[in-house]
Amino acid sequence: MRVLSHVTTRRPDLLQTSAIGAALQRPTIPMSFNMRLRPSLLAPLRRTAPPRYARCFGHFTSGGSASAAPAMNIPMPYIEETTAQGRRTWDIFSKLLQERIICVNGEINDYMSASVVSQLLWLESDTPDKPITMYINSPGGSVTSGMAIYDTMSYIKSPVSTVCVGGAASMAAILLAGGEPGKRCALPHSSIMIHQPLGGTHGQASDILIYANQIQRIREQSNRIMRHHLNTAKGFERYSLEEINDLMERDKYLSTEEALELGVIDEIFTKRTDKDGPEGAGKQDQSRAGESKGSSPVESPSKQ
Repeated sequence: MRVLSHVTTRRPDLLQTSAIGAALQRPTIPMSFNMRLRPSLLAPLRRTAPPRYARCFGHFTSGGSASAAPAMNIPMPYIEETTAQGRRTWDIFSKLLQERIICVNGEINDYMSASVVSQLLWLESDTPDKPITMYINSPGGSVTSGMAIYDTMSYIKSPVSTVCVGGAASMAAILLAGGEPGKRCALPHSSIMIHQPLGGTHGQASDILIYANQIQRIREQSNRIMRHHLNTAKGFERYSLEEINDLMERDKYLSTEEALELGVIDEIFTKRTDKDGPEGAGKQDQSRAGESKGSSPVESPSKQ
């Protein structure tokens, strides 16, 4: 609806004790010449708009209620430390960053990408040769934002080990597979899903064709990335581009055992017993990883 005029007159000399003056003293309401101010039309304007949620954690189906989404009132945990210099307070993510731990939680977008990329660059500048651990629990998101994280992981000198907690789908699965070879892990009940890129557009036929070519290029790029990491995990050229294309044709959900056999991850974490960190925990869980790898019909030639 196009707004043609506004009632904004506030001159005291016009505010008489007439019906016109009383109407002008009311709050200003946008009006058009083809709309009548009936009570039924004014009622929706007086209603309070429902709260909007800027971020949701987890997966929600289309049939779910919008009120079921969690609001942004989750308390931020803080840690207090008493040292010789006095008492210091840290939020939990800053404290984890001191331990070279990065958390990728929720949808991958430009804001998360900027945060993760800056953390990776800072940790590399602090200690270039010390490993970084990235915990992933994400349903995926923007391809460009995810590729910014992936390229930074490959660019920096610090090795980045990835750990799936909860789930890693779509672009998050590529980040999980793109970790340092031999240090891509998952907790036992995690869920991993891979598929081809999703998207849509409208407009002129030539614009639709341009977009179709672009999303096809992104699909081929994602297939080459997954093929590289899966073959690296196997130790030889196990998968071709055609097999990867068929593998990611539709949504393919993988358990941790299936992801281990496919080559998306290298180990399954069950219990941490080493105090040195996630890297030491992998050494304690090699027995389970070895059993799962032994069940695979295809083994690396170096192990035969």
